[in-house]
Amino acid sequence: MEGIEAPVSPVLARTRAELDAARASLGGRVAIVMTMGALHEGHATLFRRARERYDSVIATIFLNPLQFGAGEDLDAYPRTLDADLALCAREGVDVVFAPTPDVVYPGGEPGVTIRAGRLGEILEGAIRPGHFDGVLTVVAKLLHLTRPDAALFGQKDAQQLVLIRRLVRDLDFGVDVVGVPTVREPDGLAMSSRNAYLSPSERPVALGLARALRAGAGRSAKGPDAVRRAAGDVLAGEPGCRVDYLVLVDTVTLAEVPEGFRGEALLAVAARVGTTRLIDNVLVTVGQGADVP
Repeated sequence: MEGIEAPVSPVLARTRAELDAARASLGGRVAIVMTMGALHEGHATLFRRARERYDSVIATIFLNPLQFGAGEDLDAYPRTLDADLALCAREGVDVVFAPTPDVVYPGGEPGVTIRAGRLGEILEGAIRPGHFDGVLTVVAKLLHLTRPDAALFGQKDAQQLVLIRRLVRDLDFGVDVVGVPTVREPDGLAMSSRNAYLSPSERPVALGLARALRAGAGRSAKGPDAVRRAAGDVLAGEPGCRVDYLVLVDTVTLAEVPEGFRGEALLAVAARVGTTRLIDNVLVTVGQGADVP
């Protein structure tokens, strides 16, 4: 239609040399959004936030083999590069770095990696051993390769966000880590590439996670135990939802908050619906008035 400009395609870099050339062309403050592809509206929100706050935006699309453990099928993960590039163009991304594993790990699996420590061994880390070691290793490499001023990550992956903030602080990366609120489907389900695996009959069951979080947050004025009970009661009423964990934890240490705690805490849940494993969370202000997401 006349008068409407088509989105400008981002520069696609597949090699380190192509990335270096593309990075050198960027001006001002640069933000990065790291993804594994199969992009959706949650990723688009990250790109928009980056576009609003920074002069240039880099997106990475890389299926990191180091963060897939035994029984997690890397080959089954959706690969939708053409659609991903179209979404990046729509959202004004300047550069897309989409390397193959041999570009990121030119010598094969690295002999030196970053360990997530205790924070990487609880919650998601207890269920997916070594997962966060792989995440932090690739995040560190991508930060070195792209040299951004800021990196944006979704709050939905709350433990990952905590660990990346710790990585950047403890190892002096000099990068601002920006958390962006979880984006939800119209029915309340947290956006995730895994949602596509839910059958029509499983979708209503999966909504139990968001309902549990709302119920818990609605009892935040009554204290931690009330929050946990309210959320747990909702999940107990969903027999098709097999809960891995439901916790109310400190936003920095991820330790369970005790009864009598007042302040901001993270209410987080992980569960399996059919063969699909889902996570969700919400920040609640405990003991200081109701918070409903």
